[in-house]
Amino acid sequence: MLAVITGDIVDSRKLISQQDWLFPLESLFNTWGPKNDTWEIFRGDSFQLEMENPLDALKKCMLIKATLKSIKSRDLQKRTAPIDVRMSVGIGEKDQDSPNIGMRTGSAYIHSGEAFEQLRNKNQNLMVKTPWEDFDKEMNLMLKLALIVMDNWSSNSGEIVKVALENPHLKQTEIGAILGIEQNSVSARFQRAYYDEMMELDGLFREMLTKLLP
Repeated sequence: MLAVITGDIVDSRKLISQQDWLFPLESLFNTWGPKNDTWEIFRGDSFQLEMENPLDALKKCMLIKATLKSIKSRDLQKRTAPIDVRMSVGIGEKDQDSPNIGMRTGSAYIHSGEAFEQLRNKNQNLMVKTPWEDFDKEMNLMLKLALIVMDNWSSNSGEIVKVALENPHLKQTEIGAILGIEQNSVSARFQRAYYDEMMELDGLFREMLTKLLP
């Protein structure tokens, strides 16, 4: 089984330049695999990503969100506002392989598409759909609560989460050196981002999913 993330940029038409978010997102995706085979960006503001290990899906969603939140952009009203993203995670199988991710089929792709269609109706920026209804019900409630934090990450919160997720073995002093801030500021930013709680949620996601995967 595998996981498919489908997403788009929230209110992308209000952003002055697509380049504000496109290059950072492409750079992130390139670390996960080649364009068209592992990921694609389409319709100007939408993307799809396939991953072989479903256990990594939630952490990758967090990293995508943190990457975009860390970017400072100006909307049409000239107000500085973090860019945000909607995402759905589908877990299942891949029936038909193709060199182009946009041509692939299977339950993972169907689940991701179905969950993505529900995002606006549910007023929720992250959902998961799997073959297991009880898992979906419980996890989507936890995600709804976690999004109260993640949707409100500042650019500083997004930045610290991004660095920490990309460098999980670094100490706070080393993260501070990367960001040019003191260790106590690193600790304060972690607390404001509720980083430890987000990692607990990722751990629970992995634990629950491991029991279900064949």
